[in-house]
Amino acid sequence: MTCEHRRVPLPPVIDGDRTLPAGYPHPHASEPARKIASDGLILRVQVGSGAHGIAMDGGNDDRDEMGICLEPARFITGLARVPSGTNGAEPAIPFEQYERHTAWDRPGGVAERSGAGDLDVIVYSARKWCRLALGGNPTVLIPLFVPDAETMVRTAAACELVANAERFVSKLAAERFLGYLRGQRAAMVGESGAHTNRPELVALHGFDTKYAAHAVRLGIQGIELLTSGRMNLPMAPEHRAYLLDVRRGEVPLADVLARLDRYEHELATLRDSAAVPDQPDRAWVDGWLHRSHLDYWSSYRPDSE
Repeated sequence: MTCEHRRVPLPPVIDGDRTLPAGYPHPHASEPARKIASDGLILRVQVGSGAHGIAMDGGNDDRDEMGICLEPARFITGLARVPSGTNGAEPAIPFEQYERHTAWDRPGGVAERSGAGDLDVIVYSARKWCRLALGGNPTVLIPLFVPDAETMVRTAAACELVANAERFVSKLAAERFLGYLRGQRAAMVGESGAHTNRPELVALHGFDTKYAAHAVRLGIQGIELLTSGRMNLPMAPEHRAYLLDVRRGEVPLADVLARLDRYEHELATLRDSAAVPDQPDRAWVDGWLHRSHLDYWSSYRPDSE
């Protein structure tokens, strides 16, 4: 891609479900944090396998959602804080996100693994989300490319953000995609220091096929982002078919490793290419944050807290 920003049509506003699971005794799951996230929500999308088009047959996947919210003025211009979980008697931490996993409601609490029918949702403050996205975080960039069918909430502010997704593309993203791919690859084969929480897949296939699919997906989407400024969601049919074969353990480990070698080489080449900007467009993002918060504050009513 080139450094010149292309004009992209604004996507439609979507006014859907803002309901978030109730607070929980977790540092980022207090009721005040939930209310900030719900009231200021500007974008809410599915970011898991369903959005990518690689959900397994049988409905065994949980549902992963990500959102972005704007904060009331007193949390930015003042010293307001939120409690650290529902057990915190006094506001203790700055608001950065609301994170909730419905699997926590089972007897094992935060130790419970999410499974079929569970919802994992995280709503970042716009400021934190922008910091992560400007750094090229692959997971955080996904909401910019989720189609309408997998989007529950998208306000006018979020429409502007989505239409300017290319401004977040830089060599920093290339480096982060490479790092994430290598981390998933290490976990896939159980390298020293890596961690897998799916020993059943290793026992069945000889390697963690879910980590393998994540690593391959990161390679595909990183190359798409750095060459076109976009990620295709859902993924192209040929990519979806291959990833599902990987997840089912139908692709030999040697084939997966060879493909990952190729993707690593392509990502490294793109990282060093003059066609990819050295830095994202921080000035535009800074302006968007200012405009969006000012617009939100002009209509926000403190008595609704």
